[in-house]
Amino acid sequence: MSTRPKIAALVSTYHKYAHAQHICDRFLEGYGWNGRHHRPEMDLVSLYVDQVDEERDVSRERAGRFPQLDIYPSIADALTLGGSDLAVDGVLLIAEHGDYPVNEKQQTLWPRYEFFQQMASVFRTTGKSAPVFNDKHLSWSWDYAKTMYDTSRELGFPFMAGSSLPVTWRTPSLDMPLGAEVEEAMCIACGWNDGGDLHSYETIQGMVERRQGGEAGVRWIKAYHGDKFWQAHADGVWSRELFEACLCRSHQLAPARPGFNSHFPSIDEMRAKVESPWAYQYEHLDGLKSTMITLNGLVGDFCFAARLKDRDEPLSTQMYLPMPPAHTTLANFFSPQVNNIEQMFLSGQPSYPIERTLLTTGLTTAGVESTYQDQVKIETPHLDIAYQPNPASTYWRT
Repeated sequence: MSTRPKIAALVSTYHKYAHAQHICDRFLEGYGWNGRHHRPEMDLVSLYVDQVDEERDVSRERAGRFPQLDIYPSIADALTLGGSDLAVDGVLLIAEHGDYPVNEKQQTLWPRYEFFQQMASVFRTTGKSAPVFNDKHLSWSWDYAKTMYDTSRELGFPFMAGSSLPVTWRTPSLDMPLGAEVEEAMCIACGWNDGGDLHSYETIQGMVERRQGGEAGVRWIKAYHGDKFWQAHADGVWSRELFEACLCRSHQLAPARPGFNSHFPSIDEMRAKVESPWAYQYEHLDGLKSTMITLNGLVGDFCFAARLKDRDEPLSTQMYLPMPPAHTTLANFFSPQVNNIEQMFLSGQPSYPIERTLLTTGLTTAGVESTYQDQVKIETPHLDIAYQPNPASTYWRT
């Protein structure tokens, strides 16, 4: 009888280029890691697919090609392998693609909470649990996210979540010095409302959580869109030095003029390129101010900069996601994410605290709320989330 850990995947849909395909395929097929082809020391044995896209679905092909993998009609069956007792040693919860409703705040209502609740019901009924990884933010709803976090603590299972941004390559390859005194931080990136915003929050949080004292939580957040963004930039609401340092790290900075470009874009050139800019600035409880900025049309990657006490130049880097078509097809930034998931399934120890994703989820939902309320400042007493980071580096270096 095999002693290899058994993994269940609860996914919204499983088609080419969906997050489920990128993550689950790595458990089935293996992936490149540290200069060799790596095969996980565990087996993906069960799959629940909420929505089957008949034209694009690949789940049935995978189940036919991998004899250990079965597709089940319910989450409970996927976790018990059709029996009455928990029969898996790890759970992947991946609900990022599919046809789901969009609310008045332009949030897609991904069913992560619903999947989680059904999973937790099995854990409670059987009196057993297993490590769980939730792809991206916990939920579009803060109340749902906090319930998921509280349930993980109540039932005592290892819980890890988030996107690939904090664990992908960095150019240059550097970490925030542990215990650094950070005075201001910024991310400039591309993205979209809600789920896209999360990437930028995670870019910032994966760096600033290593500052002196660790993470303290967030006091307030405020959105700036369109003309209000450009006015805030002109007024110095955020650091011009950090803004320029971020742009200088971009590998996908759109040329400001036709032909060869070696100059830094002017504000007028930026405004011509960026139809709908936005930013969210927020203050941490220890006084640090962070700003995430989305400049679609000008920037195509995720660039970070911070001002540190007693350092003349900003500390800056880019969280590297390969340019298209490799971004979509190979999506190698999923490899370090999957490797960290594997290590949690084997050791029972998350690579980084779940509180990071609880905080970035809360920032995402609060930012959306600020936008919805005509860009007012939102007080965030519920984001009093203090935690210490993993002192070891967890991003991909090879």
